[in-house]
Formats: sequence, C-alpha cells, structure tokens
Amino acid sequence: MSTRTDPRPTGSYPLDALWRPSAILWIALTGIALAAVLTLAPGVGSDRWIYFGLILLVIQWISLLTLGALYLLRRPLSRLSPPRVAYVAVLLLLLGTWLVGSAAWLLMRGIWPEAGDDWPSLMLRLTAIALAVGVLGLAAFRNHWRARQLAVRAKQAELEALQARIRPHFLFNTLNTGAALVHQRPGEAERLLLDLADLFRAALAGPHEVSLEDELALARRYLEIEALRFGDRLQVRWELPRELPPVMVPALSIQPLVENAIRHGVERLPSGDIEVAVSTTSDTVVVRISNPLPRPDGPAVPGHQVGLNASQVRIEALTGGRGSVQTQVVGDRFVATVRLPLAAEHGAAGG
Repeated sequence: MSTRTDPRPTGSYPLDALWRPSAILWIALTGIALAAVLTLAPGVGSDRWIYFGLILLVIQWISLLTLGALYLLRRPLSRLSPPRVAYVAVLLLLLGTWLVGSAAWLLMRGIWPEAGDDWPSLMLRLTAIALAVGVLGLAAFRNHWRARQLAVRAKQAELEALQARIRPHFLFNTLNTGAALVHQRPGEAERLLLDLADLFRAALAGPHEVSLEDELALARRYLEIEALRFGDRLQVRWELPRELPPVMVPALSIQPLVENAIRHGVERLPSGDIEVAVSTTSDTVVVRISNPLPRPDGPAVPGHQVGLNASQVRIEALTGGRGSVQTQVVGDRFVATVRLPLAAEHGAAGG
C-alpha cells in the first residue's frame, strides 16, 4: 500500500495562496490604497489625479513583476523554508522596484515631474517605499504562517482523537461477526480476520495519504466483513471507471463513510444496498456513497457522526481546504459526496 511521506499537507505551501483570484485581487487593492496614500501625502506638486494614475501604474507593474517572478521560481523556492521564501519575495520586490523605477525614469520624465529628478534620488525614494512595504508584508506573513501552523497542529490533534474513537468501533463489530463464524464457517472467519488486520494496519499507521485505489480497497474489505455479518440483507454496487484517477486521499477518509452507510442505513432495515460510485471532472474526483434511508417509524439510532466528522476533518486538513465532504438526502437515499482536488502533484505522489 503506497503512502506519501511528505508531512506537509497538500496545498499548504505558503506561495500556493498567491495564485488564488482572491489573493491577486487583494494585492491589486493594496496597490490602489498605497497609491492613494502617496497621492494624498503633503508635497505633491502636480495634479493629484495625474499623479495617482501614474504612481498606480508603477505600483501595479512592480506587483505583477514580483508575482510573475515568484511564479516562475516556484519550484526551486518550494525547497526553501517559508521564512526564507518570504525574504526572497522581499528581494524580488526590490528588484522589481528598481526595474520599473528605471523604466519610469526613462519613459515618463516628460509627464511625471518626480521622474525628472536624478536617477539615484528617484531610486532611493522608491527603494525606501518598497522596503517599508516589504517589512510590513514580512510581519503580516510571519503572523499568518504562525497562526496557520497552530491551526494545522490543532487539526492534527483532532484527527488523532477522532481516530482513537473509531478504532473500538471497528473491533466491536468485527469480533462479534468473527465469534459467530468461527465454529460454523472457519474459512470465512479466517478471511474476516485478515481483512480486519488490513483495516487496523491502516488505522494504526496514523494520518497519512494513500492512493484512491488503496482507500477503496480498504472500504471493499470492510464491506466484505459486513457481508459476512448481514448475508443476503446487504447488497453492494460499485460504479468505478476502468482506471481510477491517480489521486491521493487521506487514509481512512472514505471507509468511515461506508461504515456510516451500514450503521445508519442497512443495519436498520430488513435489507438494503450500498452504492459506491467514482467519477471525475477536469479538476475534481467525486466519490459518492449512498444508502437507503431507514423507515420513519423504525428505532432511532443516535448519530454521533464520528465517521463523517473524521472524514471531513482529514480531507480538509490534508488538501488545504480544497477537498470537501457533503451529505444530502436524495429521494429515499442518504448520499455522502467526497470531492478531492485532481492535480498533477497527486499523480507524482502516488508513484
């Protein structure tokens, strides 16, 4: 069973946030705010609207150059620690400032009075502004990254607590089934214990990532155990593509949803079926687990939702918030839908 050894959650690298539309919008708005502050500052002799437009043009070009350089260097920068990446970003900001400032001095001296100063004086002023912005950005980044790391550690602790609550549930159901089979059908009891060993090996391994194929294999082993317990009462339907997408998923993120479908669906009915379907879009893998709803007049079973909460926390934590788990009632069936980001790095990780 392949695992991913990189402890860093998918999508958790600090530069990843810069390519999101919301981040680019905030960078543009920050540039507008900085241009407004410089325009309203005392000592601006020219028309303030013209000054605002020209200084905004310079600021936005510096921002675009810095973002472009960070994007082009994203692979070598991924090998650096986040604090060092922040210092490199400030250095690229200074380089962009000097490049755009020099171009402004050459091309805009006729329309922008400040560009008519001597080149060293203009560069000194622009460098001071860029350093001030860079230092403020460094302080904000350090606070943000520290808060994010604390949040990840808190999520990890929650994962481990949820995992500890799931393990006794595995053992309780399976040992009851094994005890009933050991004298009448010893061969099936042996297969049950082998499947249980695979499930516990995954549970005891701690939070990590496995391929979607391996995670579905765990779910299949669990359903084989439950098929021995329920017999003809349980029907399982698999709707899988010919080749499963090479996406990595958090270990024990889909199996608990299958377990919930058994406990809150089939277990409360004379007979029922579980359907597991996998489909893909251009950038997402969708896994759906559905089960029939129990009768309204049937006995109530308290839903502690340990399996659902565990899957949701795992997927959100290990995909950087890009994955999700949603539940809904469709007709007479309860459907749990898992959405996982399909990206190039997942394929590489599964190798």
